[in-house]
Amino acid sequence: MAPRHALAEGVQQVWIGFGGRADRAWLRLLRPGFRHCFAVVEDARGWTVIEPLSGRLLVARPDLVPGFDLPGFYRRAGLTVLGPFQPGPPACGWLPELSPYSCVSLCRALLGEGAPFAVTPHGLYRRLEKYSYDRKKVIDTASLRA
Repeated sequence: MAPRHALAEGVQQVWIGFGGRADRAWLRLLRPGFRHCFAVVEDARGWTVIEPLSGRLLVARPDLVPGFDLPGFYRRAGLTVLGPFQPGPPACGWLPELSPYSCVSLCRALLGEGAPFAVTPHGLYRRLEKYSYDRKKVIDTASLRA
């Protein structure tokens, strides 16, 4: 029987990028360098960039040479990038429907059920950075909820 989606095959890896300037006044309340987050997903076919922007969602499959280091490109551009993470199973339950749409909620959804709770990009960064030091980068339910 074929897997339901690519996550079932375990072939995807997710990197979360942080950065952003205050293009809207309310963003100035957030920590500089952590006013926005986005995700890049690598699979057997290449890269997918998932960029939640104000008022729309950008999803792109850039045409890059095989082996291109997209997270490294973002780091060289001055952004902070964490990963790779292997996404866990999809989150189930009532909480995702009640949480507002934001760049943080979208990145948490891509990480799956065990993604750490965070409201701001810097909060997500702190939780994922702490998790990265453990060297276990498979997101599961028990690992980040503590």
